[in-house]
Order: sequence, then structure tokens, then C-alpha cells
Amino acid sequence: MDTKRVVADFEDWREVVAEAVAVLEDGGLVALPTETVYGLAADAFNAEAVAKVFEVKERPSFDPLIVHIGHKRDLEIVADVPEELEEIVDELIATYWPGPLTLVLPKKASVPDLVTSGLDTVAVRLSAHEVMRAVAREMPIAAPSANRFGRISPTSADAVMAELDGKIPMVVDGGACRDGLESTIVAPEMTEKGPVLRLLRPGPVSREDLRKIAKVIKPKKTKADHIEAPGQVESHYAPETPLILIDKPADFVPEAGVKYGLLSYRGEGNSSLMEATEWAHIEIMSQGKGKLAEGAVRLFFCLRNLDAAGVDVIVSESVSETGIGVAIMDRLRRAAAATKK
Repeated sequence: MDTKRVVADFEDWREVVAEAVAVLEDGGLVALPTETVYGLAADAFNAEAVAKVFEVKERPSFDPLIVHIGHKRDLEIVADVPEELEEIVDELIATYWPGPLTLVLPKKASVPDLVTSGLDTVAVRLSAHEVMRAVAREMPIAAPSANRFGRISPTSADAVMAELDGKIPMVVDGGACRDGLESTIVAPEMTEKGPVLRLLRPGPVSREDLRKIAKVIKPKKTKADHIEAPGQVESHYAPETPLILIDKPADFVPEAGVKYGLLSYRGEGNSSLMEATEWAHIEIMSQGKGKLAEGAVRLFFCLRNLDAAGVDVIVSESVSETGIGVAIMDRLRRAAAATKK
């Protein structure tokens, strides 16, 4: 299969959207940009097309997909909002949609079970990227990240092509992703003390942000046979090169003859590993003043560069677990778990 790469620029992105919609209506798959990472899109109501997503990604059927909608009112097409949760759901939508927040809600019976991995809930998002949103206005879109299962999520069309060239009909190049980390996923619930938010996956909308709306419950460790939302598999977001995560410089003891690559947060500071050994390759997540937001945007890009650098082991520094740093550390821990020998 030849994969067509189409650039959605300022002048012709609407024409590109029409071309992508035609492929999707025909049961094909299209890689589409979002503000978080690129998604591998299929018509959410076409079970055969959704099956192709699992096949191309080599994704296990127990890992559900996010459904993207094109307008806030389209939520009723794919989900039922319980009456007792209407107020908190409305507040979340008013505050964060369009944007990088995914809501887990009771699903409509019409949503194929394959999309939700047999769960009675569906994960729904309204992207802030105009291309994804325009496509989703034509049909709800099931779209996990556009990469092989468990590997580094793509934040550019180049990264998608490296993963899926020759496996899908079309890639829409919408430029680099703004946020660089997958969306935050929450499940609103009602308790005796009022509504709460179960944080199923950390992301660009931080725990601190969510606390302004309701109490946030920390998720329990999830087993593979009890997945509630996308991105909960313990081993995930991983390079092919083994990765180890170091909390304190003193914890890292290099072995002779091993070629190490370093993923550094700022490239300097008391917690930096820059002087710990003779590094074969170094990538710095935040080259400015050590801002976590910049680190989030560059995380997957840096991991891909290190994975391609020919090192034996990638060593990653930890970052502060505040704000979006929680999401960065979540991805790094899962990457380390996936590459343990």
C-alpha cells in the first residue's frame, strides 16, 4: 500500500479534510493531527474500519479507543450523561472543550463494542485542532495514537510515516503537535459527598486544574484485564532501546562498555546527570528555563531521537511531579516498564 501524505496548510486544509473524510467514509484509515499527538482515525460506527485500527497498530482488543466528536452537542451521539452528573460534565466541557481532556461516560448502545473493548463506557474528546475537529463533524472518529502499540506516540507527520508508512492510505500533515502528550482522561462519578473525578490518565489538563472543579481521586494500579480507558497499560509509550529512569544522580552507576544516551530535563542543575558519564547522545527536553510545558512538548520527539541514535541504554532524568510533570513521569515510568529485560 502506498501511503499518501497531504499537507493541511492555511490555504487548503478544508480541501484536505474533504479528502480525508472520503477515505474514512470508504472504510479506510487516516492519520490526523490533534493538539496532543497524531491519531489513527477510523469511522467510529464502522466496526470493520475500527478493526483495521487494532490490526495496523497491533493493539490488543482489551485496550479501548477514544472517540473524537466535532462539536459539544455531538456528545449525545455517542454517550449518555446521567442526570446527577450533568452539572459537572457541563462544567468540564465549558472549561476544557475543545481541548486535551477526555471524558469517560456511559456509552450509547450504537457505539460498537470493539471501540470500547466491551466496556459499557466510552472515552470521548473534542479536539482543539481544527483539522481533527472538522473531520469529526462529519462522523464520530475512533482514534488512538498513530503508532505501533506500546511505542512512542507521534507528535509530527514524520513520526507517523516512520511508524505506519505503507500500512495506511493517508497521513494528514498538520504540523507539530502543540501539547505533545496524550489527553488527560477522567471519569466523573457521583458519591454520597458529591461529584468526584477519577483520574484515569494524567495529561495536559493537570490534577491541580481539575481540583478547581471537583475532588480528584488518584487511580489505582491497573491490571491488563481491568482496563477502563486508553493508555492504562503498565508498559507503554516505549522506545525499542531499553530505558531506565533515575530519580537521584547517585542512583546511576554506569557500566563499562555500555553506550548510554541521556534524556535530560534541563541539561543543568543539582539533579542533572550531564556529568555522570561520557554520553554517546544527549537530548534535552527543556532547553530554556526548565519549563515543564516545554518538556512535555519535546518528550516524545527526544525519545525518538535517542531511540534512533544507536545507544545501548537510554537514561532519563526524573522531573518534578507538579502540573504536567505528573503526566511526563507517567509516560517515562511506563516506557521504563516496557523496556525492562
